[in-house]
Amino acid sequence: MSDALLSTLAEALAELVTAVETSDDEVLDPDTAVKWLEGTAATLSALPAADRRALDGHFRAAALRHPEGPWRDELLKVSEGFGLTEDTHAAACEALARQARRFVATVRDADPATPVPTCPGWTLAELTRHLGTVHHWAEHLVRTRATARVSAQDVPLDLPGHPAAYPGWLAAGAEALVTTLRAADPDTPLWSPGPEPRAGYYPRHVLFEAVVHLADAQIALAGTAEPVDPDTAAEGIEHHLATLLYVPWTAERIAHLDRDADLLRLTARDTGTVWTLMLGGGGFTWRRGSEASAARTEPTASVTGDSGDLLLLLHRRYAADDPRFAHTGDRALLDAWLTATAL
Repeated sequence: MSDALLSTLAEALAELVTAVETSDDEVLDPDTAVKWLEGTAATLSALPAADRRALDGHFRAAALRHPEGPWRDELLKVSEGFGLTEDTHAAACEALARQARRFVATVRDADPATPVPTCPGWTLAELTRHLGTVHHWAEHLVRTRATARVSAQDVPLDLPGHPAAYPGWLAAGAEALVTTLRAADPDTPLWSPGPEPRAGYYPRHVLFEAVVHLADAQIALAGTAEPVDPDTAAEGIEHHLATLLYVPWTAERIAHLDRDADLLRLTARDTGTVWTLMLGGGGFTWRRGSEASAARTEPTASVTGDSGDLLLLLHRRYAADDPRFAHTGDRALLDAWLTATAL
């Protein structure tokens, strides 16, 4: 089964389950509803852990494609109702730990003064300090159960005096963060810079920060980034899209694009997954699908590349003119989008 087909089926199931859960007793007999849902839960409980985690990701992505409101809130409960969230949280923590180790291994023996071309004006030392600061900041938020925004500048860093010691400092901070995240209930209410105000938002948020900054370090040292796992890249793309309107400066830029009714399509060459962005109303919505389903509508502009390359394109680590990508349609729309969404 293709990833795009699985995503579509998961979204349909989430919508159906939510419709059942929110139906009035006069419309649907409660005993019948419970019987349906218990049967589905029993079927899903037999899935291997990896498949359960993947399904949770699809449910969550489907929910976050909806605007804020009661319907999205109910959709976000589907994974919890089926008992999928615990494994997913643990898996995200482990993925974050692995990514931090990869970053440390990449920069540990490198010259801290090496320029990072994808972060103009930064060196490897500053890149490492930045990522380590993100670890300390997220650990502080989750440990203190902060329900209001805390600036990273207000979090103690205990930064070493010499940049050569930064990788070890980052490793220790990442270990502390993962320990705190593993001990946290993912549903603990918490301020977040995105659409999910809970502790469970942070493992993935920091994971994708680490994925992009590992690519920065690899490009600085080798001229190119190593391939990103397609599933991780797809989650990263959707995390990015779901978060953009929660960042004040990107939300404002998107609101002023003046491209109402335009469609921007991203197609993953390696998996066939398609993301269609629909601009308008001072913002945008997006939908994940397959190449077959996307063929029914003609986009204003499209870009095709491997999943990991598309993730790095959206974060402006690769230029749109890079030969990794193929384009059709109004190229000015893609350029305007990348400029407006620069973080």
